[in-house]
Amino acid sequence: MEALVPRPSTGRTFGVTYKIRLSDADAGGRLRLDAVARFLQDAAIDDVEETGWGAPEHLWVLRSVRIDIAEPFLADTRVDIVTWGSSFSALAAGRRWSLRGDAGGVIEVDSTWIHLDANARPARIGHGFDGYAEAAQGRLTSTKLTLEPPALDAPRRAWPLRTTDVDRMGHVNNAAYWAAVEHALDTAGPALTGPLRACLDYRHPLDLGDAVEIVESVDGVRYRAAFAVGDAVRAVALVESLRS
Repeated sequence: MEALVPRPSTGRTFGVTYKIRLSDADAGGRLRLDAVARFLQDAAIDDVEETGWGAPEHLWVLRSVRIDIAEPFLADTRVDIVTWGSSFSALAAGRRWSLRGDAGGVIEVDSTWIHLDANARPARIGHGFDGYAEAAQGRLTSTKLTLEPPALDAPRRAWPLRTTDVDRMGHVNNAAYWAAVEHALDTAGPALTGPLRACLDYRHPLDLGDAVEIVESVDGVRYRAAFAVGDAVRAVALVESLRS
């Protein structure tokens, strides 16, 4: 998998600091993946609201995300986030985040977002995106999904959806998927207090009435999951150790 692109010397960057609250960490004090996802989402929203590329005229749907946890957030109480455009194309854009904790936590993230208009239809990005495009430094956004799901005859478990999983877009929010992954990682998969890579591909939205099952494949250093409705895979997650 290609290296994450560095912070640009030109173009728009946006920085914000969030406090790590009680509900963001597990019982051992580790910042959970679903909390990381919320921080990323909030920083992205704060950024586009400042530049006029946010709702209601512009909507952004997450296509894929890669989270590299170089140093887990274990005793950190604050996270400093810098975000910028990492790639650019007619209908999609890449976004990078760099996260630093006040006690040594380090996370680097890259993602791909589909651009929608106010009616939630795919739309060309158009003029006025110059600062983000300049930061992308000519890199083109690919919307191709790369994660392979486990075999659909692998073990399954039901994942009952809650009304609190649905956001203003009317679909299950991306952070909710990570909550389901965290639940599984509590008892299986790689050690959560070491360096990790966590990836998620979003193929199709999940809605509140869907009967979702999580199809899982687990070994000591890798966890794979498909979020399935029947035999239709809606999303695929991968969490693996970065230790050699």
